[in-house]
Amino acid sequence: MSASPSTTLAHQPSPTRGLLNGVLFVSLLAAAVTRLAALPAIAGLGLSPLIVGIVAGAVYGNVLRDGMPESWAAGVNFCARKLLRIAVAFFGLRVSLQEIAQVGLPGLVESAAIVVSTLLIGTWAGMKLMKLDRDTAMLTAAGGAICGAAAVLAFESTLQSKPHKSAMAVGSVVLFGTLSMFLYPVLYRAGWLHLDTLGAGLYFGGTIHEVAQVVGAASNVSPEATHIATIVKMTRVMLLVPVLLVLGVWLNRRQAHGHGHGHSNGAAHAARGARKIAVPWFALGFLAFVIVNSLHMLPEAATQTVNTLDTFALTMAMTALGIETRISQVRQAGPRALTTGLVVYAWLIGGGLAITWAVERLFA
Repeated sequence: MSASPSTTLAHQPSPTRGLLNGVLFVSLLAAAVTRLAALPAIAGLGLSPLIVGIVAGAVYGNVLRDGMPESWAAGVNFCARKLLRIAVAFFGLRVSLQEIAQVGLPGLVESAAIVVSTLLIGTWAGMKLMKLDRDTAMLTAAGGAICGAAAVLAFESTLQSKPHKSAMAVGSVVLFGTLSMFLYPVLYRAGWLHLDTLGAGLYFGGTIHEVAQVVGAASNVSPEATHIATIVKMTRVMLLVPVLLVLGVWLNRRQAHGHGHGHSNGAAHAARGARKIAVPWFALGFLAFVIVNSLHMLPEAATQTVNTLDTFALTMAMTALGIETRISQVRQAGPRALTTGLVVYAWLIGGGLAITWAVERLFA
């Protein structure tokens, strides 16, 4: 133990071991998180293992961090970056084109309108009103616009942003998504939404953050509404692919134009450009798995097994992000990021309802 780390010989075999130890550590923590998330009290709140994972990771990372050997950080980083991309790609197996076709054009129009408007409004509110940096604003908007924590993770991969920014975005997903599960059914029962079953399905699926939260809220209305809401939600998940591809192209453009600004920045920009050609390949992987699922290439049992493993991989990625998150960094932008999340949420409730009414009239 006392061998000095500066001796390269002692260090030679350790990177792989450190990486594997880090991955193993994260997987054990994620296994504990999965058991924890299955407890009725937590499952009843619609909190997915992903969300419990980032909280558990953040607690560990900020309270017990010193207990983890330095060399394990590589494994934690691997889970938060590489494993994350693979897991987001496999998320495509949860979506099928047949299901999306069931809700048809109304579901697609509803989803597209909400995703685009929420991303634009959320990013604008974050940057202009709350003076947040671009990445934090975009991640917060993405969590509300598309599919909660999974969208934050996918955006984080494409933007190459810092872990604490994702943690803040996930924080607003947890807070406002959980609130939706209780608020939406109350508004519906009170007759304030003026929606029929199709409308309720479109609205719940189109505007609630996480898949689990959509199911939790819509199950208070009716099984039909839950079915429609889940499909609309999955249509939103599908839109992750085109959104990420557009984001990638936009980032590449920004990168290319960045080269012109002064020579001092040139090398830094070149290094950044080399590190990420911002085409999110995992988004194309996601699309490939949607097609695999739509063509029923895998037996039902295999798909379910892969989905279970995928949820676990996403939980590992979230736990790793939590471990890398520093509370001090969150504190700096915390209130502003949360206020941005609130603006996004207000838009989802009010603007989302207006969009749902418009879509219902359009296809009546």
